[in-house]
Amino acid sequence: MLDERDLKQIASRGISEKQVERQLEEIKSGFPFLRIEAAAAAGKGVNVVGEADEKKYAECWKKYGDEGHKVVKFVPASGAASRMFKNMFAFLNADYDAPQTDFEKEFFANVHRFAFYDALSAKCQENEGKDVDALVAEKNYKAVVANLLEAKGLNYGQLPKGLLLFHRYEDGARTPMEEHLAEAALYASSHGEANIHFTVSHDHLQLFREKVAEKGAYFEKRYGVHYNISFSEQKPNTDTIAANPDNTPFRNEDGSLLFRPGGHGALIENLNEIDADVIFIKNIDNVVPDRLKAPTVDYKKLIAGVLVSLQKRAFDYLRLLDTGSYTHDQLEEMIRFVQRDLCCRRSDIKKLEDADLVIYLRRKLNRPMRVCGVVRNVGEPGGGPFLCYNQDGTVSPQILESSQIDKENAEYVRMFKEGTYFNPVDLVCATKNYKGERFNLPDYVDRTTGFISSKSKNGRPLKALELPGLWNGAMSDWNTVFVEVPIETFNPVKTVNDLLRDQHQG
Repeated sequence: MLDERDLKQIASRGISEKQVERQLEEIKSGFPFLRIEAAAAAGKGVNVVGEADEKKYAECWKKYGDEGHKVVKFVPASGAASRMFKNMFAFLNADYDAPQTDFEKEFFANVHRFAFYDALSAKCQENEGKDVDALVAEKNYKAVVANLLEAKGLNYGQLPKGLLLFHRYEDGARTPMEEHLAEAALYASSHGEANIHFTVSHDHLQLFREKVAEKGAYFEKRYGVHYNISFSEQKPNTDTIAANPDNTPFRNEDGSLLFRPGGHGALIENLNEIDADVIFIKNIDNVVPDRLKAPTVDYKKLIAGVLVSLQKRAFDYLRLLDTGSYTHDQLEEMIRFVQRDLCCRRSDIKKLEDADLVIYLRRKLNRPMRVCGVVRNVGEPGGGPFLCYNQDGTVSPQILESSQIDKENAEYVRMFKEGTYFNPVDLVCATKNYKGERFNLPDYVDRTTGFISSKSKNGRPLKALELPGLWNGAMSDWNTVFVEVPIETFNPVKTVNDLLRDQHQG
């Protein structure tokens, strides 16, 4: 199936022949669905922090920062904005010239409200000799859209989402990347230092660097911090082979194998290289203007406070286990912590002898930890928090996507549809052990939680293999705690018209 030329191509990507063969077998056989106990709910997997405790956790986080720990904000930012403009691309290629759909009409009726309006109008003036208003007045709508999406204009159809103008301010418009710089200063800085890491595509790396060079000093002066801004690209050795519908390797027109990015789960390798005590993870498009940042900042501090307080207890227990001088009552206390606070349960725990119990407790306490903010379900597409069975028989919190749910199991489908919480990708992570050593994060990935999706290339259908998602199976064997955060902290931009929502207006 693989010839000498294939093996050279595989080796050049830093992938082994064995990996490719395993991937082809996974595409052929598929992945098992997870066994679910229940959708996580308030009091059953989701912690709803009371008002009195909010202050306590915020103070925990402040104290932690004052102690000089290194904090990093990690932002997956490699996504192109092309999907944001799917409707406008359709309009550009339509056989009509004036807005017809509700989406198109909304765009043009509110074009002045977009933060990119001034830049777009200037491009129209430059390329067409007329600004946006003049082009709309003469019903030349497609010229406006062409100047928005194409390389001759703003090129928004090809740029990364992180570099589009999202929000308007008196001193100019801001991109999501800039909003993340502002956020980092407000909750992820320590001793005047703010560390932020963006994962970007190779094609956009220079553009991000240029934007940092242009805007970094402004935000340093505004917030009184020094930024350490770094970038990484998704590694070629995390790409996965594509297959034909009959499960044979998909080949390009020149006969070479087709490899595709393995999805955001590949970023576990990038995350693994971050040397920090605490890492915040948040998607590039989930940002708001300054006037609405307060809830985000407050709840980021809250979930970080929850994390470091739980971590401290876990570390204390591990050090006690190391001494060998502990009582059965102390082991019982650790069991309660693992089961109630870390929400990891084992049905036969009472049957274990103390020696076996110590081994079990050490294994569950000494692993990466994350606290995930979850919001009340408001019908957004995407994953949610569940209580799932693990391969060792324990039940623990996991974030699942719809593709991981067995659609033939009516009870699981009901759980997914009726779940009361949604995953907004709002994570704070601790990736070092109680001795200060970094965990090797790939060791904690559940490799059986990948999934197969149907794609096409040049009109030819193919099967694509997605690695276990970064906040799904890639963090499967972490200690996971869900905390309710308000819907105001979740403001993603999936289409250009989402920028017209009040949350994105200056």
